[in-house]
Amino acid sequence: MSIFQKIIDGEIGADIVYEDGRVMAFRDINPVAPVHVLVIPKSAIVSVAAAVPEDELMLGHLMLVAAKVARDLGLEEQGYRIVTNVGALGGQSVPHLHLHILGGRAMSWPPG
Repeated sequence: MSIFQKIIDGEIGADIVYEDGRVMAFRDINPVAPVHVLVIPKSAIVSVAAAVPEDELMLGHLMLVAAKVARDLGLEEQGYRIVTNVGALGGQSVPHLHLHILGGRAMSWPPG
């Protein structure tokens, strides 16, 4: 069981900024930007690469919630980044799909 599943199940606390029946958003415990929030599905999807056609509505909902959370956190005007990592070489450290919302500072490309 991943740490995110433990957060979903209430076994581990988190600074939750949004929650509905399908997704949860909470502040990252090791932020890399002034605003760093993770948005996760409550269903067990390992990564976007593991998503199946039945996950289509969930994936769309995940993105819409990320945009809402970014607006609610005041990031819309100056801009922000939404990122998901896939696999070890892609930087995925938790085997549960999650979007990173990063904001509050200038983002560079390519990322470090």
